[in-house]
Amino acid sequence: MKKLIALACFGFVFAVSAPAFAGAQQDKMKGCNKEAKADNLKGPDRKAFMSKCLKKDYVLKSAAPVADKKAAVPAKADAKPTASAAAPSAKAKQQDKMKSCNADAKAKALKGDERKKFMSSCLKG
Repeated sequence: MKKLIALACFGFVFAVSAPAFAGAQQDKMKGCNKEAKADNLKGPDRKAFMSKCLKKDYVLKSAAPVADKKAAVPAKADAKPTASAAAPSAKAKQQDKMKSCNADAKAKALKGDERKKFMSSCLKG
């Protein structure tokens, strides 16, 4: 009986703590993927980079201090600010469109599948 209780407690502790550990690893994986994509790595080069990146001692470029960040960023990244400057306006337009479509759907009292269809067509056109 004591073994069963101990096993249940161990299982509970493992189940509760697993997502906390997974979150940090998932964040690191996302960061490594972004870096690999930014460096345009493919095939064996990407695999080697991901292996190196996921190790504990590797520091992501995005996690580097701001002073060191400029030195670590490749030269081709200098062209990105103009593209990223345009992104907020496109994002704002999409948000405005979403607000407008939401208001129209609410005014028409649409729900469920009807609302989904309406929102889809509204956001496309």
